[in-house]
Amino acid sequence: MADDAKPDPKAAREARLAAALRANLRRRKAQARGREAPPPPASDPGGAAPPPAPDAPALEPKD
Repeated sequence: MADDAKPDPKAAREARLAAALRANLRRRKAQARGREAPPPPASDPGGAAPPPAPDAPALEPKD
């Protein structure tokens, strides 16, 4: 009767760890699926020019 009052701490720990591992696996799978998704289409269909590279020389206006 005294054994029924207190659950086995080892079994409870194993159950918590198993639940944490399942949650971690689900989270990692969701992250991997997010990385595999194609990028969303650009909101500007005209396609804005990308910013110049930091080491590119500045263009001076012609007179």
